[in-house]
Amino acid sequence: MSAGGGKKAILAALSANAGIAVAKFIGAAITGSASMLAEGVHSVADTANQGLLLFGQRRAEQEADELHPFGYGRNRYFYSFIVALVLFTLGSVYAIYEGIHKIQHPEELSSPIVAVVILGLAVALEGYSFRTAVHESRPLKGNSSWWRFIRNSRSPELPVVLLEDSGALIGLIFALAAVVLTMVTGEPIWDGIGTLAIGILLGVIALVLIVEMQSLLIGEGATPDEDRAIRANLVDDSRIDRVIHVKTQYLGPEEMLVAAKVAIAPGLDIETIAAAIDAAEARIRAAVPAARIIYLEPDLYRTQHV
Repeated sequence: MSAGGGKKAILAALSANAGIAVAKFIGAAITGSASMLAEGVHSVADTANQGLLLFGQRRAEQEADELHPFGYGRNRYFYSFIVALVLFTLGSVYAIYEGIHKIQHPEELSSPIVAVVILGLAVALEGYSFRTAVHESRPLKGNSSWWRFIRNSRSPELPVVLLEDSGALIGLIFALAAVVLTMVTGEPIWDGIGTLAIGILLGVIALVLIVEMQSLLIGEGATPDEDRAIRANLVDDSRIDRVIHVKTQYLGPEEMLVAAKVAIAPGLDIETIAAAIDAAEARIRAAVPAARIIYLEPDLYRTQHV
């Protein structure tokens, strides 16, 4: 994912969520709806999260220095991890607490039609944000499923926005259903049930994000397709005849470290070996553009080599 592409989706989500949050809080103040209030807090959390993603991208652009010789690319993983924590604490925990409270102490809604109108507007704005994220993600997703894209992507921002937006849309449906059921049945307990459902939904999404971002933050290697491409382009069948072992790790969403030990054909002089290593590096970078830092160690193949 290019930084620019991710930024477009983030900005769309930021503008949509900021407007939605204001509308929801106004609706919550007018109607007294707990599910509307929980959705307002959810939108505030999402707005803050998009700000954190933009800040993470900015921090990741710092030049490498003596203390961080491989650069600051993992800032994007770190701030995406913080986003997951914010979503869990500010969104999920609050909504679950408020939902349980409203179930135990239900309160009548006033002007529930206002809540319906505001939630309908929120669905439209959230749908715009979600559509932008889907459009930005399609070129990277390829033929993979959306779930596989979220699990396998080494770029954090689009999976985060996709999960946030899909969660927001489902949460809005929960809130809308809670308000309508309260209007139809006259039982305000439905508002608390809707709020609790929103909290559980946000908790599930936050936990998925926490697991995925923690894995990226620790350091993930090349995808299976990238690993096959790297191995295939290391060998030239004349000077480099086999791969002894390869280790890879993403230093940031668009920068991969590749370290490999390769078996050199016997009898080659140092200049030929150096030329073979340079050619292998060029082939790898052409096949896997993210492979920007490459260290290749020439050696003779031995069956017990480590």
